[in-house]
Amino acid sequence: MPLHDEADLVARLRTGDGDAYRHLFRTHAGAMAVVARRFFGDTPDAAEAVQDAFVSAFRAMSAFEGTAALGTWLHRITVNACLLKLRGRKRSRLVPLEGDSHTADAPVCDGALSQAETCARVRAGVDQLPEAYRTVIRLRDLEGLSTEETAARLGTNCGAVKTRLHRARQALRAVLEPQFSNAV
Repeated sequence: MPLHDEADLVARLRTGDGDAYRHLFRTHAGAMAVVARRFFGDTPDAAEAVQDAFVSAFRAMSAFEGTAALGTWLHRITVNACLLKLRGRKRSRLVPLEGDSHTADAPVCDGALSQAETCARVRAGVDQLPEAYRTVIRLRDLEGLSTEETAARLGTNCGAVKTRLHRARQALRAVLEPQFSNAV
């Protein structure tokens, strides 16, 4: 059955139409995975966050008001799922034995860091920031959203986004400067 427009899709989703759910998944899973990968990299956590986001969206479909595009609504749900997963990590007392925990000990070639090493250090630096700073940096600098889009996603105004982003970048610089000054 072809879906003619978003309103038709939402109406069918609300009735529990399996084809509509498959269409929603095929249409939006890729974009949702991109969002989750920006938080977690290409890891199982990213895939779990997307799965959690779809479950949340399916459960909340009756609450979808249609004031925003369905994709925008799913994006917000995905960001929330990622943030929830990050909060859960923070509370966990388990220390991961795998991953990028040894990136600071990686060898430096010809006085310059490899792109992978630089990315790993920046990602680790972003992870050290307070949650509000991590979120605004991910939305503006990693996802490339505009100030207006970021403000809408965070439920705040553009001035607050600009201030938070400036402070977040300053905090990130303070975290990263010692690492990069030693690497050169």
